[in-house]
Amino acid sequence: MSYKTNTLILGIETSCDETSAAVVKNGREVLSNIVSSQIDSHKRFGGVVPEIASRHHVEQVTYIVEEALETAGITPDELDAIAVTEGPGLVGALLIGVNAAKALAFAWNKPLVAVHHIAGHIYANHIVDELTFPLLSLVVSGGHTELIYMKDHVSYEVIGETRDDAVGEAYDKVARTLGLPYPGGPHIDRLAQIGEPVINLPRAWLEEGSYDFSFSGLKSAVINTLHNAKQRGESWSNEEIAASFQASVVDVLVTKTLKAVEEKGVERLVLAGGVAANKGLREALTAACEKVGITLTIPPIALCTDNAAMIAAAGTFLFNKGCLADERLNGQAGLKLE
Repeated sequence: MSYKTNTLILGIETSCDETSAAVVKNGREVLSNIVSSQIDSHKRFGGVVPEIASRHHVEQVTYIVEEALETAGITPDELDAIAVTEGPGLVGALLIGVNAAKALAFAWNKPLVAVHHIAGHIYANHIVDELTFPLLSLVVSGGHTELIYMKDHVSYEVIGETRDDAVGEAYDKVARTLGLPYPGGPHIDRLAQIGEPVINLPRAWLEEGSYDFSFSGLKSAVINTLHNAKQRGESWSNEEIAASFQASVVDVLVTKTLKAVEEKGVERLVLAGGVAANKGLREALTAACEKVGITLTIPPIALCTDNAAMIAAAGTFLFNKGCLADERLNGQAGLKLE
């Protein structure tokens, strides 16, 4: 793959409840990464409300793009392309970013690059440490739990995925059961660091040789455990529930990932997605990789959650390959990675 020297990409991300714009140089050097979070707006509803998310994106996207350019100290003329999240995500939210990117590409006469949201999460690792191949990526977020094999840049093979609840969904649902505020994942992780995993909760290994995941049964097991304890006049602390739940999740994620690493014969593993910020998972995966001599990359917390720098990073490689979009680009809520 040939590269243009000093490639400057403006990234735009609006797939869910963060409005973000960033300028990235050569796919790795983050000149700006502006993120406007909507957590406070959605917190009282216990989850993201699509219509509210879309309205916030409409209000914020122009200002966020302007701030990204100003912080980076560049003008639109200096940009080589505009990269935007095409999907997956909330379709209304995606459309705000896509149409903003299309309008700017037309007004500034710049190429347009469509980026898969999960590819962006994977390329957050490239900002930290240049990707080498072949590699395996464990993607863990609110809507995705996947194992992805990569032979080269922008080449993806999904070898395992969730069959029901993604790991982030399971965290939020268990947190709601415990009366914890949205988003629930960080609260569960914090309590798990305090409590002991004294409850024997199930691990869904599925059939032999499968790298798919299932967390719906685990979520139900937590609810049933609490219900049965209440009927018997017993109780578990939130810390014990959180620690036991997280122990089950981490056990399955780490075990399946290391088996896939061994089968594929890769020496490089990257962790991606919002749940990559989970302290328990980061520590367990780090220890497991050190034990077997696998190079592991985990992005800093700021690059784990949705942001536009990761979109610009992934977009850089698509731009260099000549993978450009046109005015027909549209948001796709269920966009496939492969």
